[in-house]
Parts: sequence; structure tokens; C-alpha cells
Amino acid sequence: MFNSTRYSNDMSKKPSVLFVCVHNAGRSQMAAAYLTHLAGDSVEVRSAGSAPANSINPAVVAAMLEEGIDISHEVPKVLTTSAVEESDVVITMGCGDACPFYPGKRYLDWPLDDPAGQGVEHVRPIRDAIRKLIEELIPTLGA
Repeated sequence: MFNSTRYSNDMSKKPSVLFVCVHNAGRSQMAAAYLTHLAGDSVEVRSAGSAPANSINPAVVAAMLEEGIDISHEVPKVLTTSAVEESDVVITMGCGDACPFYPGKRYLDWPLDDPAGQGVEHVRPIRDAIRKLIEELIPTLGA
């Protein structure tokens, strides 16, 4: 359960969510895009990878465009300690032990298939699963 008391002293503080996967080229980018799209500016959204790729997976870009969300301008980012420290919720998607743990953070693990090397037809079910998880996450953020 999300600890909403964290915001009791400063109700203007937006909850912040960090999505982490290995390459930051697929799952975490889709999750960040959906959260931004569905929650607007009520949530601060970050994504990063433990071993970032050089660019976003083109099949992921195509699958998100089908949803009317353009992530072609995004670039994979490296996971930093400060990104974790500055986030209230850290959601991992297959990065294993590369994700640092800090007390007081809410950690979730979403075991999702890696879309790397897959075509759009294989990315769609991953995309749809991520959207469902994001829709379930939003009400728990207290935004």
C-alpha cells in the first residue's frame, strides 16, 4: 500500500515514479509514456536503464504510435542513484540486482517480456499489459 502520509506536510509535492529496465528502450519507456499520457502533470515521471541501449526500439515506437503516443524523441538514460533517491515509487521491469534499494521507497516489480529484437506484433501484448498496470497504479499514487 502506498504511504500517503509522506505528502501530508507538503500537499503540493507531486508523487514521482521511476521505471527501470535493462535497456530503457522498450518497457520502461512505454510505461513512462503511458503514465505521462494518462496522469498528465500530476505525477513526475522518470525512466532509466541499468545498461541503456543507443536508441529506443523502433517496434516499441511503432506500437506506441498506434495508441497515439509518440516516443520517437525519447532517448535511453542510464540508471543513477539520484534518480532512485528522488523517486517515491520505483518500478523494475527485469533489471534484477542492478537497481539500488533505498528505505522509504515503494518498490514494485512488473515481470514483463523484453521487447528487444521483437516486431510490433510481439510488442503489442507487452504494451497492453503495461497500460493495464499503469491504469491500476495511478489511483494508488495519491496524485
